[in-house]
Amino acid sequence: MLTIDFVGAEVLLPSGLSHAPLSISDGLVVSQEGGRAVDLSGYRVLPGIVDVHGDGFERHLAPRRGAMKQMGEGLRAAEAELAANGITTGVLAQFVSWEGGLRGYEFADQVFTAMAEVGPDLVTDLRPQLRFETHMLDLYDDLPGHVARWGVEYVVFNDHLPHDRLAEGRKPPRITGQALKAGRNPEAHFQMLLDLHARSDAVDEALAPLCSALLAAGVRIGSHDDNTDAQRTAWRARGAAVAEFPETQGAAEAARAGGDAIVLGAPNLVRGGSHKGNASALDLVMMGLCDALASDYHYPSPRRAALMLAQSGVLDFADAWALVSSGPARVLGLTDRGTLVPGQRADIVVLDVKDRVAATLSGGRVSYMSGDVADRFLAG
Repeated sequence: MLTIDFVGAEVLLPSGLSHAPLSISDGLVVSQEGGRAVDLSGYRVLPGIVDVHGDGFERHLAPRRGAMKQMGEGLRAAEAELAANGITTGVLAQFVSWEGGLRGYEFADQVFTAMAEVGPDLVTDLRPQLRFETHMLDLYDDLPGHVARWGVEYVVFNDHLPHDRLAEGRKPPRITGQALKAGRNPEAHFQMLLDLHARSDAVDEALAPLCSALLAAGVRIGSHDDNTDAQRTAWRARGAAVAEFPETQGAAEAARAGGDAIVLGAPNLVRGGSHKGNASALDLVMMGLCDALASDYHYPSPRRAALMLAQSGVLDFADAWALVSSGPARVLGLTDRGTLVPGQRADIVVLDVKDRVAATLSGGRVSYMSGDVADRFLAG
């Protein structure tokens, strides 16, 4: 861990941007200067990005079907991408879904096991999130035990079944490719979807005790892709206090009215809208309906989204950056990070004059560094 004083840079403090020195020691921000001075004139020093939800790591763990046998190597590659994008805390969102394959139970077990084994050797703080498909009723009894064994502290529920088509007995689009990807016969896959759809009433009855068991074990729970205010209200009643990626303004407004945390996708904001035609993240941010921006499937997007919000004047710089730092830290209940104040973790991202990531430190340790800034750190 470094003991250094950053001098000459613009530093984002809770009060706003300042040219005051920033000192770190023993993995923490400290109040007293006393380390080696590193001149970062021309750079900005910001709180590290806390990515509250992302599944971009999938391409590192399985770049091609069957190509990656060493999960640990894939996680190290994923960490390198996270760090290069200024992310100091990364929540890896792993499915357990009827989709199977990379989103099946067996693959999830491998991912979570590898995270527990490799995580202590990494610099970036990687945290597991389970995304659980609600209609997997056969797993309900054992799920709290699996969650405890995996060390998962955050579970998000979603229902991606195409209920409208299934109710009419029609095949969903792209079902053949989906089935083959999971190693299933397409007709058998379609029948499985019909059977899952038919048990929807049983799912509604079983969710409350499952959520209660997870909450009693200290697990944070949320819902994903709420489409209506009624859906969000129902999830809140089950104890799910996080609304991830609400699909409509009504669902987001219901979350805000109920005091729930709202997480939006940064790629939605960067690209100017949802690729699925859902509510615009930019519109929701402008209405105050956002507590955190997440990478979703693209790790560069949180940084880009925060900078776009600031540069366009939608939010001032401190408020925009809070959506990728202190905001997501609060959503996760992590009180030790998200701001650069004494006693907090030394989670830091350094941006150059072109707003590119020049260096990333997680817990006072370097996870990424490139170019001229490396010369400055190594000088003297």
